[in-house]
Amino acid sequence: MADQKKRVPDKEGVLDSYVYDNEGIQVLAKIYTKGGEFVPQYEVNVRELSEGTRLVLNTLKGELITTVKLDITDIIDPKKRDEVRNKFELRANFLLSKHFPTLSEADKKVLTAYLLQNSLGLGELEPLMHDNALEEVAINTSSEPVWVYHKKYGWCKTNVQLKSEEAIYDVSAMIGRRIGKQINTLNPVMDAHLSTGDRVNATMFPVSSFGNTITIRKFSRNPWTIPYLIELNCISPQVAGLIWLCIQNELSLLVAGGTGSGKTSFLNAISCLIPANQRIISIEDTRELTLPTFLQWVPMVTREPNAEGKGEITMLDLLVNSLRQRPDRIIVGEVRKQREAEILFEAMHTGHSVYATLHADNAAEAMTRLTTPPISMPKESLSALAGVVVQFRHRRLNIRRTLEFAEVQKGGDINSLYRWDVKSDKINEVGKMVTLAATLSLYSGLTQREIDSDVADKAKIFSWMVKKGYKSVNSVGALVSQYYMNPDAVLSLAAKNADWGGPE
Repeated sequence: MADQKKRVPDKEGVLDSYVYDNEGIQVLAKIYTKGGEFVPQYEVNVRELSEGTRLVLNTLKGELITTVKLDITDIIDPKKRDEVRNKFELRANFLLSKHFPTLSEADKKVLTAYLLQNSLGLGELEPLMHDNALEEVAINTSSEPVWVYHKKYGWCKTNVQLKSEEAIYDVSAMIGRRIGKQINTLNPVMDAHLSTGDRVNATMFPVSSFGNTITIRKFSRNPWTIPYLIELNCISPQVAGLIWLCIQNELSLLVAGGTGSGKTSFLNAISCLIPANQRIISIEDTRELTLPTFLQWVPMVTREPNAEGKGEITMLDLLVNSLRQRPDRIIVGEVRKQREAEILFEAMHTGHSVYATLHADNAAEAMTRLTTPPISMPKESLSALAGVVVQFRHRRLNIRRTLEFAEVQKGGDINSLYRWDVKSDKINEVGKMVTLAATLSLYSGLTQREIDSDVADKAKIFSWMVKKGYKSVNSVGALVSQYYMNPDAVLSLAAKNADWGGPE
C-alpha cells in the first residue's frame, strides 16, 4: 500500500488503521474485531456533509449531468476517461463557485470530488474502490452490509450498506449502460467491467434468492511484476530466471491455478519479459493485462451478443483473427473450449509463442484438463508447450505462491522441476531438466552449464531489481529490454548493486 499512511491502532480490538486518498477526499479505514461477529469489521470514515449541503449537491449533480455534452462513445471509450473527467471537473468547479462563492479551495476540491464520484462513479461504493488493500467488493443484498476482501485480513463486513434493492439495481444498470449491456427481468445476470478495468458481476432477484447482488473484482492499479512477486516470496529468483530464459527463447508457457490464485496476474508479470522488438496480441474476455507502454501491443477483448442475439465476438474469433496480424507472441486470458485450444496449439506448432491461463490445481491436472472433455486435445500435441507454471492460493494462511514449475516432455508427459514446500515456505528443486534443456540447446545452442549460468545471471538481476525497488511494469520492461540490447551492462549494474537511470 505505497500510497497509504499507516496509523497505530488506537483502541483495543483494532487490528489495523490507515488513511488513504479517495481522489481528493481523505478516508480513514479501520479494521477491528467485534463481539459476536466471526469476521473482522472494515469501517470507512469519510468527511461527512451536512444534509443541506448534500441536498444542494444532489441538485448540482443533475445540472452537471445535463449541461456536460457527451457522446455515448466518449463514455464507453477508456482512452477518453480522463477527457470526460476533466470536462465534468471544470463544470463542477464552475457550479460550485456560482452557488458557494465564499468556499475555500480545499473545500471546493472535496465537494468537486463528491460531485464527480456521484456523477461518474459508484457513489457510496467509491471509498471502497480506492483502497488498494481491497481485492473484492461484494453486495449480497440490501438487508446486510457490503462485504470486502482485504489482502491481509480476508473477508470483512463494512459499515457501508445500500438502502434498497432498487439502489443495488440502479448501480448495476448504470454500469451496464456505460458498456452497452442490460440487466433486467429477462436478462437477470450480467458480466461487465468498469472503465478502470475492474470486473463486475451482477444478478437480480429471484435468480439470487436473497436479493440483487453486485460483485466487483478490483483491477490492480499497480500490476504484478516478477520483482514484486519475488519480494512477496511468491516465487524464487532462480525459478523466475528460468521462466525468463524460456520467454527470451520464444518458448510457450501455460499458467495454471485455481480461482483467485493469481493466474492472470502472473501472466501479466511474465509478459513484461517479452522483447520490445516483437508484436504482441492479447485476447481476453475483460481487459486485465497491463504491459509496458513502449511494447508493440494490440489488446483485444471479446464481445457478447446484443439483445437481438447479434454482434457476438468470441475468443475463437479473435484467436483466428490474431493469426492474420503477424504476431510474434499471443497472450490468451483463459482456455476453456476445444476449438480455442486447437487454434492455440496450431499457433504454437506454426512458430508463434503463446502464453495462456487454465484452471487446474497442479501441472499433472493441467495436462489432464487439456486431454479430457471439454478440451480433448491429443496428448501428443501438448509437447508444443515448453512448461507449465502453477499458481496456488493458500486460503488459511492467506498467501499466494508459485506451487510448481514443470517441463512438458515429448508425448505430453510432465516432469516437475520445482515445487513449493508449505513447511519451509520455499520452492525446492525436485527434478532435473531434460526436454527443456534439449529444446534450449536446439534453439539457442546453450549447453546445460551455460543454461545454469544464464539462469543464475537472470536471478541476480531480479534480486537486484528487488533491492533497488524497480518493480513497476515500465521499469521492469525497460530493464529487460536494456538487457536484450546489452546484457553485460545490466549484469554489471546488478553485480555492483548500482543505481539505474531508467524509469521508476
